[in-house]
Amino acid sequence: MRGRFVVIEGIDGAGTTTQSGLLADKLRSERVPVRVTREPSDGPVGVLVRQVLTGRIVAPGGRAPAWQTMALLFAADRMDHVEAEIEPFVASGGVMISDRYDASSLGYQSVMSGAGGEAAIEWIRSLNRHAVRPDLTIVLDLGADVAARRRQDRGDAAQLYEQNEVQRALVAFYRDLDRHMPNDRVVHVDAAGPVSEVFERVALAYENAFADRKR
Repeated sequence: MRGRFVVIEGIDGAGTTTQSGLLADKLRSERVPVRVTREPSDGPVGVLVRQVLTGRIVAPGGRAPAWQTMALLFAADRMDHVEAEIEPFVASGGVMISDRYDASSLGYQSVMSGAGGEAAIEWIRSLNRHAVRPDLTIVLDLGADVAARRRQDRGDAAQLYEQNEVQRALVAFYRDLDRHMPNDRVVHVDAAGPVSEVFERVALAYENAFADRKR
């Protein structure tokens, strides 16, 4: 029996990594074969993308690559990710949980495109038209100011998209994600509050989404 592909999305600081791990732990406790992955992936293109995000690779003049270049890099990483990791595990019957997927590309690169948001979204969607669709996307909705405090508390160096104005635009994008991905199953979860309370909401969203068949 084919498994499931679940994606957890949200702005930086929303808790996508933490909640992906907690959901995987819960499923393992139920003896479900589960694996956690992420985007950018740990594959060769994903490693390159991470170096761009942390400023180790820059375009001529020391600037960040254009949003179109980043969209192409993310799409290339995604197709390699699907082929090498996601699709084989799901086909074997496992539950693959991804910390981010193509909704991040639609959001982050379209926001960075500026005034051409809708046109950018259509182009980015076309780049990812062959990417396998998730069975469920859980969006962690969180205000930009709260997320900024969480990022500050982590003490990590700021990455390419972590400017406050970008994150505020992404909050609005994610809250409207259903409109941008009308054919996908998208569930929104309030990501404010303690980690344990947020996870209760995530776990409930997962259980309700697959109530028709237990896994």
